Amino acid sequence: MNWQEIKTLGELKKTNYQSKSVKEELRANLIEKLSSGEESFEGIIGYEHTVIPQLHSAILSGHNINLLGLRGQAKTKIARSLIHLLDEWMPVVEGSEINDDPLNPISKFAQELIEEKGDNTPVGWIHRSNRFYEKLATPDVTVADLIGDVDPIKAANLKLSYADERVIHYGMIPRANRSIFVINELPDLQARIQVSLFNILQEGDIQIRGFQLRMPLDIQFIFTANPEDYTNRGSIVTPLKDRIGSQILTHYPTDIELAKQITGQESRISETAKEKIYVPELAKELIEEVSFEARKNDYIDVKSGVSARMSITAFENLMSTAELRMYASGEKQTAVRMNDFMGIIPAITGKVELVYEGEQEGAESVALILLGEAIKSRFAKIFREIKKLSKPGVYDEFDEVVEWFATNSTFELQLNTSEEDYKAALNSILPLDKIIDQHCPEISEADRPFYKEFLLWGLVEYKKLDKKKSQQMIQFEDNLLSGIRSRME
Repeated sequence: MNWQEIKTLGELKKTNYQSKSVKEELRANLIEKLSSGEESFEGIIGYEHTVIPQLHSAILSGHNINLLGLRGQAKTKIARSLIHLLDEWMPVVEGSEINDDPLNPISKFAQELIEEKGDNTPVGWIHRSNRFYEKLATPDVTVADLIGDVDPIKAANLKLSYADERVIHYGMIPRANRSIFVINELPDLQARIQVSLFNILQEGDIQIRGFQLRMPLDIQFIFTANPEDYTNRGSIVTPLKDRIGSQILTHYPTDIELAKQITGQESRISETAKEKIYVPELAKELIEEVSFEARKNDYIDVKSGVSARMSITAFENLMSTAELRMYASGEKQTAVRMNDFMGIIPAITGKVELVYEGEQEGAESVALILLGEAIKSRFAKIFREIKKLSKPGVYDEFDEVVEWFATNSTFELQLNTSEEDYKAALNSILPLDKIIDQHCPEISEADRPFYKEFLLWGLVEYKKLDKKKSQQMIQFEDNLLSGIRSRME
C-alpha cells in the first residue's frame, strides 16, 4: 500500500493502520527479520555471537540501551543501524512539532487541530531515515537544548502569556517523539542535565520552566559511553543508569580475519587505486597486527583503547603511499611493498594515547616499534620464531640468507624502482625462495615478492640482518659487516 497517498485523518481511519510505539515497531520488525533469516544488523562484523544477541534481547524486552565500550567499537554504527528496524513510513499530524500520532495525539496543537477539523485533519508521512536523532554530549549542553524552554519571541508574536503552553519551544528530545534518540558519550553530560532525563525515561513527563506537561513521549533511547570517561571526564549518575534497561559491552575484533573484514568494509579507497594496486593478503594482515600489538603495548594507555579506525586509516595511507610511488616511477600498475608501510606512521601517531614512558620515546618512535613488533608476530606465524640464542652447531634456513648478505654486502633496494627491477633484485637473493617454498609453498606468484621483502624485514627485527634507509633506497646487510663499517666510520 502507498501510504503517502493518504492525506487526511479520515482516510487513515479507513485503512488497517494501527498505532504502535517505537519500541513495538522495533520488536515486531526484528521478529520478522529473525523469522525470515534476514540479517538484522548489516555491516556489524565480529559481534554475531556477543553483542548482537544481547541487542536482540534488549529490543525484544523494549529496553532503552547503553552501549559501553572503548573508542572505535562501532557503538554509533550500531545505533544508526536501528533505523532499519523501524516501519518504512510513519503518519503524523501535519504541522506538529513533535510528530504527533493522528490516532493518539499528545500535544495541545494536535489535539485542538483534530477537535477543529475532525476527519479532515491533514496527515503527513515521515520516512524512517528521518526518525533518527543524535546528540553528542558535551559540557555545554543545556536542559533547554534537550527538553525545551519558554520562547519569549513566540509569546510576543502570538500575544500569549507565559502561562500558556503554546509559548514552549520544544528541545531535541520532544521533537524526536516516536523516533530513535541517541546521546553519544553520555558521561560527558553534566550531572544536572542527566537528572533532567529521569522522568522522560521512566514516565514520559517533561518539565519546562514550571510547566507540568503530561506528555507520554514515545522514544527509543540509545546511549553510548566509554568506560575510560568514567574516571577522566565524568560518570553516569546512578539513578539514570538504573533507568536504562540494558547495558551492552562492546569489544574489539578477536582475530585478524575479523579485523581485515572491518577494514575492508570501512576503508575508503578510490576505484583507480583498487584497479591499479595489488595488495597481498599478508600486507592486510600486517596492518591489523599493528593494532593488535598496540592494544597490549606498554607505551600505550590500553585503558583508553586503540580504535579500529587506526587500521582503517593505516590501510588508506598504505594504498596512497603505494599510489604515489607508482606515479613517481611512471608505472601503470604496482603492488604494495614493505617500504610503503612507512606511510602508515601518521595514521598511528594520531590514534594512540601514550603513557609517560611512551611520551618519552616519542609518538613516531612508538609507531615504528609497533610496526616492528607486528612484523615479528606475523613472521613467527608464517615462518617461525627465531630464538635469541640458538644451539651451537645448529644450522637453520635463515643462516643461508645471512651468509648470502655476508658475500653480497652491497645489496640495495631502490624505493621508486619499477616492478620489474624490484622483483629482479629480490629474486637475486636465492635463499629466500628456499625458505618460502619450505614454509608457505601455497602462496601465489603475485604475493611472492612481498613475502621475500617481508622476510628480510623480519630478519632485521630478529637481529639477523641490518637495515639502513635513505631517501632513495634501503640497504640490507650482514650485522657483523654493518658493525665493522660503523666502527670504521
